[in-house]
Amino acid sequence: MAKEKIDTALEIKEETVECKGENWVCHSQAIAATMSNRMGELGMTQRVLAEKMNCTQQYVSKVLKGRENLSLETLCKIENALGIKILQAGINR
Repeated sequence: MAKEKIDTALEIKEETVECKGENWVCHSQAIAATMSNRMGELGMTQRVLAEKMNCTQQYVSKVLKGRENLSLETLCKIENALGIKILQAGINR
């Protein structure tokens, strides 16, 4: 079992995600950890995040478990709701 450091572009330090199976799962787990950390910093609940993302609290819970294959639309909603950057492709908005 290989352990990967979470990409510093996701602004998480000294945390690891154990990668099993598909590569997208590692990314999903890293995003979930980033979201959880940021929510803690903001004192934000899953309910408030769901409202900001215009989705259900149950969906936010699934995403935070790190096993959800996220769409680009969802990633953008997460970025906007939490005021963080996840996608680092150099796209100007």
